[in-house]
Amino acid sequence: MPPARTTPSPPLSVEELRVAVDAGEIDTVVLALTDMQGRLQGKRFHAPFFLDQVVSGGSEGCNYLLAVDVDMNTVDGYPMSSWDRGYGDFAMVPDLNTLRRMPWQPGSALLLADLAWLDGSGDVVASPRQILRAQLDRLARHGLTAYAGTELEFVLYRDSYEDAWRSGYRDLTPANQYNVDYSLLGTARVEPLLRRIRTEMAGAGLTPESAKGECNLGQHEIAFRYDEAVACADHHVIYKNGAKEIAAQEGMAITFMAKPNAREGNSCHVHFSLRDADGRSAMLGDGPAHLSQTGQRVLAGLLATMREFCLFFAPNINSYKRYQPGSFAPTALRWGVDNRTCALRVVGHGQGMRVENRVPGADVNPYLAIAALVAGAVHGIENELELEPQCTGDAYSDGDADRVPGTLRDALALWESSELVRSSFGDEVTTHYANNARVELAAFDAAVTDWELTRGFERL
Repeated sequence: MPPARTTPSPPLSVEELRVAVDAGEIDTVVLALTDMQGRLQGKRFHAPFFLDQVVSGGSEGCNYLLAVDVDMNTVDGYPMSSWDRGYGDFAMVPDLNTLRRMPWQPGSALLLADLAWLDGSGDVVASPRQILRAQLDRLARHGLTAYAGTELEFVLYRDSYEDAWRSGYRDLTPANQYNVDYSLLGTARVEPLLRRIRTEMAGAGLTPESAKGECNLGQHEIAFRYDEAVACADHHVIYKNGAKEIAAQEGMAITFMAKPNAREGNSCHVHFSLRDADGRSAMLGDGPAHLSQTGQRVLAGLLATMREFCLFFAPNINSYKRYQPGSFAPTALRWGVDNRTCALRVVGHGQGMRVENRVPGADVNPYLAIAALVAGAVHGIENELELEPQCTGDAYSDGDADRVPGTLRDALALWESSELVRSSFGDEVTTHYANNARVELAAFDAAVTDWELTRGFERL
């Protein structure tokens, strides 16, 4: 077995891939897109065929990949993909800058694809990666570049995914039996798996920073270094998919559900900052909390848009179960310096100063969440919004603060009625993701839950 990778592997060039294929080191190339749910979908190619055909000509995928529910059921309401339109293909255009080794799958390399229509009419604008790129283009007109880092929490079980399925996801065995938040003894119990994830992600070109225990039973977090916004989102989806694959190989299961049980939920705190044309922080200055005028307007824009954009921060019914007072998941839309009761927490020093958005859970699609942050920042900058005073106490008890929407239904109503959503993301994206929320709500409304059976089977 080769030694564990401790520094990030550089990306592969096409010529380096060709050499590795000729040497028998790589025989499979995975071409992946990110769907609405933030999952990787795509194809595995025989490496010589990929080099001969796909590098120059790309590939195709059924356009229903951006028009299905989480169970891959075809559903109504998506103009871009339907029975009436024949469920045709879109083009998967390889982004060769994302080519990398895939250490957890022997002999494999991975790269991501952008999506375009086969008739040459342009990008698939409802694709998450294209949505983020469109917002970054808006930001670039102000001479600014976005950087981000995502902190994904997960709960680890000693059951396989197959055993968890067969048990109906009941009576699973968490990897830890008690709260291991910052516990070195507790996290040592699962360090072989955590170490494997960290080192193999480094082998895929990500930059691991740390791993630590969290509060829920079997809950952990692995953090990676911040990067330019698209690269950050790319790394997020590669890590999330890879961590599940590695856990499955070890006979275990990881869940990134926002709220897998009644204890603490899985968050995905998104760290966000802007740089100017010289690569310096555009948010650092002489104002409150060392914020520049731009930094103040950015925070004001994020607060002003949080409720209307919440569909991109909390996309699922389960997402909203996290928002409980005193749970370290925010309920009040306030900002504060190093204040974990606020939705927006200003952290870091000097050029590393940034804002941490604590609203998203680990079920978030990173491209959409970062796109919403960029759109909020642009809104604050273009409208020269004034920043409210910071919260210095318990934001949960602030009766005057606006609140995170309480349910997906509330978030959908805010999203659909918002002129700001349409002006920021366009009609197609607005209606596409509204339909996704309606599909989830309809499925949930038709389901009979364990809660209903327990309360009503005998006693009603």
